Amino acid sequence: MVDQGWTRRELFRRTAAVGALAATGGWALSACTSVSSGDPLAAAKAAGKIKIGIANEAPYGFTDASGRVTGEAPEVARAVFKALGIADVEAVATNFDGLIPGVTAKQFDMVAAGMNITPARCGQVAFSIPDYSALTALLVPRGNPEGVRGFDEVKAKGLKLAVLSAAVEKGYAESAGVTQIETLDSQDTLLRAVADGRVGAAALTDISLKDLVKKNPDVAVEVTPGFTPQDKGKDVVSAGGFVFRKEDTALLEAFNAELKKLHESGEWLRIVEPFGFGKDNLPAAGLTTEKLCAA
Repeated sequence: MVDQGWTRRELFRRTAAVGALAATGGWALSACTSVSSGDPLAAAKAAGKIKIGIANEAPYGFTDASGRVTGEAPEVARAVFKALGIADVEAVATNFDGLIPGVTAKQFDMVAAGMNITPARCGQVAFSIPDYSALTALLVPRGNPEGVRGFDEVKAKGLKLAVLSAAVEKGYAESAGVTQIETLDSQDTLLRAVADGRVGAAALTDISLKDLVKKNPDVAVEVTPGFTPQDKGKDVVSAGGFVFRKEDTALLEAFNAELKKLHESGEWLRIVEPFGFGKDNLPAAGLTTEKLCAA
């Protein structure tokens, strides 16, 4: 049986869609109403609150059993905003593929969902400095009967691969020549697809998949060792960040300054360790948003 935590998160998503409000521990979940116009940083400082978008996907941004908004990205954002004098955060839950349209439509001020920084996305929105880096992995049946360790083996064995809608793993798999790809809407459906044998494997970050397996110990699946995908023969660096509208430069610059302090002080590591992140997930020296956007 799938752990009931997933059922709670799905219920949370449906509740958010109809605009229920739940304030817990300094956070609020709100309906997708528009944010105020003008400078969002000045407005947030004046009001003492700001609105972020999340996708309800663990461990990046989700709700726990009590209904509290948490996860790597919201907790890091919370620390940044606290340093900026903004105490309250309202979290708008939407599907992952609705996050960029949502922020550009001003349904929230920024996205805190562990979104990978890619050239295509950089054409639509502005990203913070890299917040973390992560390897890719595969979710496979327990025992890994097909012996797959990466996309090349998925292709060679003719397996069907599951990926999340709007996630970068689909592009990685297509670049490797995988042709049987099924796009699904949540981590729960990825888990069920592999467990039920509807797909041979599912691809996501190793952090996400390890968290998923940990929360569902009775499901007969496992996570392969992490690997670096390739595109046209070159390694692809996977790094995520926070998302802003291109015109909101003051908010972006202020956020970047405080996020950099968290990385350098070691406070970032303390915040993210409960969600399965470690020192290896700190962005490498010299890795910049500009490089990732131009890759």
